[in-house]
Amino acid sequence: MSSQERPLLKLDKVTACYGQSQVLDNVDLEVPAGAAVALIGRNGVGKSTLLRTIIGTHSLSGGSIQFRGEDVSGLQAHQRARAGIGFVPQGRHIFPHLTVEENLATGLAAAGARSIPDHIFDLFPKLAEIRRRKGGVLSGGEQQQLAIGRALAGNPSLLLLDEPTEGIQPSVVKQIEATLRRIRSELHVTVLIVEQYLDFVWSFAESYHVMQRGCIVLQGSTRTQTAAQIAHLVNI
Repeated sequence: MSSQERPLLKLDKVTACYGQSQVLDNVDLEVPAGAAVALIGRNGVGKSTLLRTIIGTHSLSGGSIQFRGEDVSGLQAHQRARAGIGFVPQGRHIFPHLTVEENLATGLAAAGARSIPDHIFDLFPKLAEIRRRKGGVLSGGEQQQLAIGRALAGNPSLLLLDEPTEGIQPSVVKQIEATLRRIRSELHVTVLIVEQYLDFVWSFAESYHVMQRGCIVLQGSTRTQTAAQIAHLVNI
């Protein structure tokens, strides 16, 4: 299989547990290079655990994770980040006592860079305006922009986003949507997104995967089924 045909990310029978409880059950998932893929489902079905397993902050119990054709299952989280996987966690997890600029700088290690790329402030001009402000005093929308910018500072080829619209006002959601489009088109970053707000997902993702009880139970194209149809079908 050529590099053009090979998926950027491939999960093969991935399982993961919390103690004795199995949370992920033989998950198979492929994310093509350049795509935007949505992972949807009700709360507690394993979506966030799957993202954390991909980035390496949650242990894999079985199966394998391939990135760019290489098995990264045994790599630590910082090694996967350096390989090109960026992660924006649910709740953002920025450092409240660091400035915007200092928070962004924490993402540089993944790329081995010393300075914040200019395109971060181009994508998020608000961050340039508040670069000296402490992260803890930012609004939810500003914190989300900061979290995405921090992940992009590592120059990823794959960006994992966990509930990026959670607690964000509608006007900022529109800004984030527009920025994600630019991230894909200008930076050529592939996106795998966990999101409950299906209209947001359907606005830019090409495909979706539905999770239930730790398994992928349904997948398809966002162009052939509406968000309302899927929400009704899986009771989201």
